[in-house]
Amino acid sequence: MDDSDDEPLALSSHALAALAEFNAEKDAHQKRFEELNAKAEENAARNVPLSMSVFEEDWNKSQFWYSDETALAYAGELLRDADEADTVAVVSAPSVFIALRNLLGQYGPEQPKPKIILLEHDDRFRMFPEFIWYDFAHPFKLPAELKGAVTRIVCDPPFLNEDCQTKAAMTVRWLASPRVTTTGRVIVSTGERMRDLIAKVYRSFGVKLTTFEPKHARGLSNEFCCYASYECRLWTWQQMAEGGQEQ
Repeated sequence: MDDSDDEPLALSSHALAALAEFNAEKDAHQKRFEELNAKAEENAARNVPLSMSVFEEDWNKSQFWYSDETALAYAGELLRDADEADTVAVVSAPSVFIALRNLLGQYGPEQPKPKIILLEHDDRFRMFPEFIWYDFAHPFKLPAELKGAVTRIVCDPPFLNEDCQTKAAMTVRWLASPRVTTTGRVIVSTGERMRDLIAKVYRSFGVKLTTFEPKHARGLSNEFCCYASYECRLWTWQQMAEGGQEQ
């Protein structure tokens, strides 16, 4: 055996520099997160705007944050005409939740505010009082008082498969108030290839594919779509062509 086989591998100077830069960025990001966590209550009291840049995406958990424009579009629709009688649930879409908090922070003291809740698996968001830990694999493992109590819902299931999408829909149906089918709102933001399943599992809410195109902050290879139970100034339902296909 050649003695050189026992020699440890050495990184080039360029590789070492890149590794050092990566570790420095990671440490700086962790420091910003810890500072935000420590000042969460203070920032909330002062209505300090929040940024999703503090929460690094974890692709292993299928985390892909929306662009600011998309998050604000969804948040604005969930808040439009809402009042104290409404409860807004954000299911697995923390960037929309952050946008909601920022918009509500701009409300005046006399302006009616709905209750908002975040159903999320990522414990980093536990710093917010609206956080409720959620695992789509257990669609009903939630506080009992939420059953039938939510009037406006946005859901972005983390995985593009039938099991995840179906169980997320079970959660939405469990949360939904009877008002959802009349004056409420259901928005589902997920992949285009899920559209037949979405039409099936959300049929009771009248959810349909819309013209709105959600965008992600870092792009996404899968074609993403917005499905909704209603039309508004931001989107209309896709029209059906001959043969039953949506245009």
